[in-house]
Amino acid sequence: MVRRILFSALLVLLLSAGARTQTTEILPLDQIRPGMKGVARTVFAGQEIETFEVEVLGVLRNFVGPDQDLILVRLLGDNVLHTGVVAGMSGSPVYFDGKLAGAISFRFGIFTKEPIAGVTPIENMLRAAQEDTQMAAELPRRYRLPEPSLAAVGIPTGTDAYLMPIETPLSFVGFHPQVIRRFSDQLAPYGLLAVPGGSSAAPGQSAPLEAGGAAAAALVTGDMTVAGTCTISLRIGDQIFACGHWMLGYGNVELPMARAEIVTTVASDYASFKVTNIGEVVGRFEQDRRSAIVGRLGSPPPMVPVDLRLEHRGRVSEYHYQIFQHPKISPLLLNLTLFNGIFNSIESGEELTYRVTGRLVLRDHPDVILDDMFSPSDSFFPDAFFVVNSVGNIFRQIFTNPFESPAIERIALRIELIPERRAATIENAWSDQSEVRPGETIRVKVVLQPYRGQRLVHEILVPIPAQAAQGQLRILVSDAPMLNRITRTMLFGFGLPGRFRPGPRVTSLEQLIRLLNRERRNDRLYVSLFQRSPTLLVEDKVLPSVPLSQMNVLNRQSAAGQPGGTLLFYESILSETSQPLGQVITGSHWLLLTVR
Repeated sequence: MVRRILFSALLVLLLSAGARTQTTEILPLDQIRPGMKGVARTVFAGQEIETFEVEVLGVLRNFVGPDQDLILVRLLGDNVLHTGVVAGMSGSPVYFDGKLAGAISFRFGIFTKEPIAGVTPIENMLRAAQEDTQMAAELPRRYRLPEPSLAAVGIPTGTDAYLMPIETPLSFVGFHPQVIRRFSDQLAPYGLLAVPGGSSAAPGQSAPLEAGGAAAAALVTGDMTVAGTCTISLRIGDQIFACGHWMLGYGNVELPMARAEIVTTVASDYASFKVTNIGEVVGRFEQDRRSAIVGRLGSPPPMVPVDLRLEHRGRVSEYHYQIFQHPKISPLLLNLTLFNGIFNSIESGEELTYRVTGRLVLRDHPDVILDDMFSPSDSFFPDAFFVVNSVGNIFRQIFTNPFESPAIERIALRIELIPERRAATIENAWSDQSEVRPGETIRVKVVLQPYRGQRLVHEILVPIPAQAAQGQLRILVSDAPMLNRITRTMLFGFGLPGRFRPGPRVTSLEQLIRLLNRERRNDRLYVSLFQRSPTLLVEDKVLPSVPLSQMNVLNRQSAAGQPGGTLLFYESILSETSQPLGQVITGSHWLLLTVR
């Protein structure tokens, strides 16, 4: 009882804070009774906050989790009878006799005949603001929320038989409709309903930042914008409570808060939703919890700036935007925006070769260099995805590395769209000598078959290293992926293709960056020399032909558990020679020489 009294006192202090906000009385959950009638507030179009009636059907105890109750209500009035429960209505405050009881946040599945909704009690929403403070640590354990990763467990979705969090309309500004459709399935598990959005809201056109008004959580801002819109449940000074449920379920966040203009509400028997224009960023959401998202007006949070330049048939398109920083969704947001930029620059159906250059700029670390070429394929899969996945994979490895939180200051990309298929296949290769001596230079001739072109023979000079031992020498003439797979296997063992698996031989972000920058490029022809001699791998360093005495010392250190794991191979890569050819190379061929 003492704890309940202290908690009630805390709520009163919170609700009475803020000189710019009138004091809001709350109605405790234990005073809610079936049959009670009240009102809810939301925006259906424009700036006007409208009210509609609600009737309490009952209280669902522990519905969302332990001590996470839900008030079940029926919505009344012409607007809601026409639209039903609307995506974007989440957070609409509910009052009984002028006292705030909670926010509309849940609905039954599609095709319901009545607009019945679940209301998150205001006590639960206020607790969300205290999750990361000393005050939360002092609250009784039964008032604490579980970790965000558990928030979605145990709540069935996707069926009419269960209450589910109301979808959050995710507005896309500056995106092609086909791009939205391609990525909407990846966003749906978050409860995000992809909808088109217009240009940014004009100043003064946004709904007021008060209870019943609209606010947006922006995942992407700038020349492209992606933002989810909820209704504000409560404002205490500069603090904003919204949604009545999570946006992404990430807990502590730094998610931009923006103004929003509700253009209209689209009624649908399947799923009604609000169409929104997104305005300027006015602060940040700091909590993304089961019962609410909580933010504060003021300075915007740090984001990842992206500068994208696309060149196609003499035209240049530039995009400058920022993406929300979080390891679970930032790689997806980068893929989404890159694909949209490319898609908006191409002419339907044309074959394109993509030339990508750029860099990821990190604070206190070397830049990650991006330099590669991609040719079109005959598959139905969009060719631009090869570009997007390559850049996105590098970004994901840096952003989700297990060593430290990277400070990515900028992503700068230049993508040249070349209107032809620049590709060639390695058909054959031979050397002008079958026996060589250390220090000599041999001529390797490679037969290349360009796409729909005449065969050509390319010659490359390959020096034989002075340390080459007598015996057989294998020469690999190959493309970049083949050589990358061999070296990845040596460094990391058998793992996911195209992705490093940091282990005992990669122990820092610095080493990971060096390995990424060492990756071969698709537009180069590679000639590598392999010989049967011991190679020792120490962290990310390859030591060929190591003397036996040093090898024994390093192996003993590794066996004793000392830092810097080692791995022994019985074949060495003696040297690697490459030449840029201005087209994507595929294929491989092995040669065999003898060193005298």
